[in-house]
Amino acid sequence: MRIISGFLKGQRFDLPNPNWKTRPTTDQAKESLFNILFNKIDLEGIEVLDLFSGTGNLAYEFASRGAKKVVCVEKFNPCTNYIRQNAKKFNIENILSVHKQDVFKFLRFHHDQYNIIFADPPYDSQKIQLISELVFNKNLLKTNGLLIIEHDSRQNFANHPNFIDLRQYGQSCFSFIEQQ
Repeated sequence: MRIISGFLKGQRFDLPNPNWKTRPTTDQAKESLFNILFNKIDLEGIEVLDLFSGTGNLAYEFASRGAKKVVCVEKFNPCTNYIRQNAKKFNIENILSVHKQDVFKFLRFHHDQYNIIFADPPYDSQKIQLISELVFNKNLLKTNGLLIIEHDSRQNFANHPNFIDLRQYGQSCFSFIEQQ
């Protein structure tokens, strides 16, 4: 895996253990996602919440492209340690923070607002639809903020009142839901 753009462009990081149950966003899907974001929002100085962070793949990309704050939430301890190690390696510890916690518990008790909330839950999770409900009920997005949920084709967010777009790249779908 690699960081595609920004001041960390070209930095590589590998999944340290092939037995981890993480599914990092592919470089192709990640590049497409950031091309869409580049045309929608200025990433410089934004605040990002990365839910189900896994390896931190998207968090590093947001930090590299100018986010001033990236909060990662991941419950698998080896992943949280890995993200912290890479934050130190990439010298972005002042931008990136990591919370070892269940995402749904975190969302229930969290109150900060973000420009972008990115969620990449396990595709077989029975709680995927709950993410948008918690984000909007807790008012966790700033005005014009985006909730982006990565999912497979079995999920559908098109009926959400704030749904604006769906993009599919191979097996991965990105649903974009905007705070108005």
